[in-house]
Amino acid sequence: MRTLQPVNAESDIPAAYAAGPIGDLLRFHNLGFPLRECKTAELLIGMCMDNRKHLRIPDNFAYIIRAGGANLRYSEFKVSYAVAVGGVRAIALMGHTRCGMVNLMSKRQAFIEGLVGDAGWDREAAEHHFMHFAPMFEIGDEADFVLSEAKRLRARYPKIAVAPLMYKVEDNRLYALAE
Repeated sequence: MRTLQPVNAESDIPAAYAAGPIGDLLRFHNLGFPLRECKTAELLIGMCMDNRKHLRIPDNFAYIIRAGGANLRYSEFKVSYAVAVGGVRAIALMGHTRCGMVNLMSKRQAFIEGLVGDAGWDREAAEHHFMHFAPMFEIGDEADFVLSEAKRLRARYPKIAVAPLMYKVEDNRLYALAE
């Protein structure tokens, strides 16, 4: 995995993000800064749907899009809405350790068995469903994917700050991802 830069003090917040909502996200979540009242969203957070992650942020502070692997490729209209209508000028793209979207092919049998046994699917339909969608949602290495997705979003929204971050489920903290 790429180098994760811990944020344990104000001075650890990357300079490019310190003065804006990404810096505030790191202050709220990692440094325990007091939560403030927010009237409108200041940030878009793209993060995985994983149930092991919970952020400490104020109400109304951020739009949050949860998608497997923090993959926003298929949520781009929602990103555009948050920018164009919601007025956000920063995106925190947040991958996490031990992501289930890594090495999806190894989960093929469990996925199919789960749909057949627990959801009542026909086996052939479950196999087709997995083989059709798994390649779209496989992310490879978590950190590499977040960096490539941040690069893609920066090209698509050149006036928007995009910060690649990692959430370690082992300690429930955010880390800056070295680029």
